Amino acid sequence: MIDSDVKLQELLVRLRATPWIALDTEADSLHAYPEKVCLLQITTPHGDELIDPLTAIKLEPLLDTFGEHELIMHGSDYDLRLLRKHHDFVPRAIFDTMLASRLLGHVQFGLGHLVASYLGVTLEKGSQKADWAQRPLTPRMETYARNDTHYLKALADRLKADLEAKGRLSWHQESCARLIAECAQTPQPDPNLIWRIKGSHRLSRPALAVLRELWHWREGEAIAANKPPYFILRHETLIDLSAVAASGNTIEPLMPKRFSDRRRTGIVQAVAQGLAVPLHKQPEPLRQTGRRLSDSERRRAIELQNYRDARAKELSIDPTLIASRATMLDLAEDWDRFAPELMAWQRELMKR
Repeated sequence: MIDSDVKLQELLVRLRATPWIALDTEADSLHAYPEKVCLLQITTPHGDELIDPLTAIKLEPLLDTFGEHELIMHGSDYDLRLLRKHHDFVPRAIFDTMLASRLLGHVQFGLGHLVASYLGVTLEKGSQKADWAQRPLTPRMETYARNDTHYLKALADRLKADLEAKGRLSWHQESCARLIAECAQTPQPDPNLIWRIKGSHRLSRPALAVLRELWHWREGEAIAANKPPYFILRHETLIDLSAVAASGNTIEPLMPKRFSDRRRTGIVQAVAQGLAVPLHKQPEPLRQTGRRLSDSERRRAIELQNYRDARAKELSIDPTLIASRATMLDLAEDWDRFAPELMAWQRELMKR
């Protein structure tokens, strides 16, 4: 385990000269709140390494070195967002093996399935939900973590050859560049939307005011307890508490029996604050944002979807890789306006 600056400096000497780096991360989103990067796994021609970002080591030189290479990753979306959010890292280039497999038409594109299919190796399962913040890691966790990157180079080589054979390597390169650009964005959450959990659309305005206060109370409790919010109180319970409180009935039967007096008091206070919000400041229900297409636009949408599906069938790929349903509606409404948002290979496939 690389857990000191001395060890990291020794690793950096090797990394700067290596022709490739396979990378993965592990976080503690199931066990802590907010989540953090708990482990960096890399593989190079020199072997596998585990790097501990929970120590006081300075990661900036390591991340700078990552930025000098094309990183081989699998299902990189979450890892890229995690590294951007917590370490302000955006890679220069990646080769995503999951994305490559999807562009080749694989319907099972998990790492275990691909490694078994292409390399004949069966990976052990069982540590996906482990607490990666624990130290020391168990031998089984270390093996699982190393396997996440150990086979990526060999797998990427096979997938790249298949992409080249099918003339789809440029699709993959453009898609990886788009993925990097999207994951580099860090949009600020809308304070009027962040607390609107599943089921909130059914609530009245007074109930929404209560829900907003309860959500913020739960958020504070989650951070203080270092536990995911749903460990504190489930979404469904927040909705039920809000509806019952706004109706004037007692919320006591809905209180979790395991709650301490302090948490019970916190809920009561949050409910009272929500009920005290004056009418003109109560949240408005969100209006449906679904678009209304004209008859001609609806016909174009159906035609475009049929054409997309036919092209996808010819290529044996998921139609949504060419264009999502929302994109199809955009294109039906105004092709000239929205077609530039497609990647070049997607636009080429959609040409009629």
